[in-house]
Amino acid sequence: MHINLASRRAIVTGSTAGIGLAIAQGLARAGAEVVVTGRTQARVDAAIAHIRSDVAQARLIGVAGDLGTREGAEHLIAQVRDADILVNNLGIFEPKAFADISDDEWLHYFDVNVLSGVRLSRHYARGMAERGWGRIQFISSESGVQIPAEMVHYGVTKTAQLGVSRGLAETLAGTGVTVNAILPGPTRSEGVGDFFGKIAVEKGVSLEQVEKDFIADHRPSSLIKRLATVDEVANMSVYLASEQASATTGAAVRVDGGVVRSIV
Repeated sequence: MHINLASRRAIVTGSTAGIGLAIAQGLARAGAEVVVTGRTQARVDAAIAHIRSDVAQARLIGVAGDLGTREGAEHLIAQVRDADILVNNLGIFEPKAFADISDDEWLHYFDVNVLSGVRLSRHYARGMAERGWGRIQFISSESGVQIPAEMVHYGVTKTAQLGVSRGLAETLAGTGVTVNAILPGPTRSEGVGDFFGKIAVEKGVSLEQVEKDFIADHRPSSLIKRLATVDEVANMSVYLASEQASATTGAAVRVDGGVVRSIV
């Protein structure tokens, strides 16, 4: 299968590291013009340099800003009026006891993990529908299906993304615009690596041992018995952005290593 996105412009939110950076890189390899977004210009510039080191002729646009706010979303929209592909990847997570999560933290998680995608989808979906082609994705998580006790607030926002994704797909029925959610399982991203790295130092063990223990203790249903790579998640995103994925919409597609024990 050859995926050619040379005529398409893609926006990937939170694309300066981890899964978002891998998706931006994958879309650039497929020929898309990619809008790289992050909170600071320095991070955006570093991500663009990283992608160009792999895809020398990549067509890239950098936009810095906090997309977890209304002002940040408006800034991006002012800089990039139209897009063919929107990947709502921006997200935050932090293990924290339910009793210790304040109202302000709950609201912040919804702003970043849910409303960032709602605001951008509301704008960009209109143009996609008018042109008769578009791809919108929400990078959710298996934690949206199996809420983790160690970070309920994160899991709930990921469940909300699944609802928004399906609802928007229903809204855009028959327009040529597909809307899907991707559910990664535990993934060796920058954020997860930093978190596991701290645990490794505290316990005096290797990072590999921390990852192995995490799967055994917290995700024992994993069928691959390891963390996924960011490229494995990005491969699914690039496919769903393609012409070839035109009949896949309203779906929650898992790249979870079999963590969710479900046959559908």
